[in-house]
Amino acid sequence: MSFHRTFAIVIRQFYLIRGSFSRVVPLFAWVAVDMVLWGFLTRYLNTVAMPGFNFVPALLGAVLLWDFFIRIMHGIIMAFLEDVWSRNFLNIFATPLLMSEYAGGLILSSIATSTVGLAVMLVIATAFKLSFFVYGLMVLPFLLVLFLFGISLGIFGSALVLRFGPASEWFIWPLPALVSPFVGVLYPVATLPHWMQWIARFLPPSYVFEGLRAIVSGGTASGWALLAGGFLAVGYIFLAYGFFSKIYKSALRTGLIARYSAENLG
Repeated sequence: MSFHRTFAIVIRQFYLIRGSFSRVVPLFAWVAVDMVLWGFLTRYLNTVAMPGFNFVPALLGAVLLWDFFIRIMHGIIMAFLEDVWSRNFLNIFATPLLMSEYAGGLILSSIATSTVGLAVMLVIATAFKLSFFVYGLMVLPFLLVLFLFGISLGIFGSALVLRFGPASEWFIWPLPALVSPFVGVLYPVATLPHWMQWIARFLPPSYVFEGLRAIVSGGTASGWALLAGGFLAVGYIFLAYGFFSKIYKSALRTGLIARYSAENLG
């Protein structure tokens, strides 16, 4: 595996973003709107709720972390779709580039773009008196689990687009919304029906939000639960990469990759 070829994917994304204002704005615009909207909502809830409970870390903090997860996933898919939309996919794999190097480039591109969104969210959150720095380094493992699961979902989504064509991208964007009811972003998992709680056990973000909710309320997060979430997230990365590789090899074998077009679906 060559780091130079992996970094070349990142450089390509950098030049694309640098040369287009329409690609720069989405890096921070929607997350900024989300943070402002939820910031004012939590401020209002604090004025009408019983004294002593602070909605800012409970709700605004959860929204910030969930938006961070979505930025990671969308960062990978957007970098992949840039090659699809420009019909550059065949050109890339006509080179000695390995699939692992290409996936690594997508991940690094996602880290760079999501960092911009995260920085904007943290600045806006500070205006609403939310600071993760008061919790110290204990927040980092939770961010790591969300980061890893975002990578796995991004790779999985890219594989679906590779298999079914660019028109299937509309199946990909709702994926975080489909996952969110099961992971307890804004409410404890215990409020869910029993069958949904079983699904939550297999989703790493549920361990993240349950653990952080415990910390915000003055308790301690379960180390074993966080470890379970981490193992699940890593496992999903391997499964997603295996799925992506299998779809790619199938596309090569069947000639689907040569017939790739915007009208291809199925």
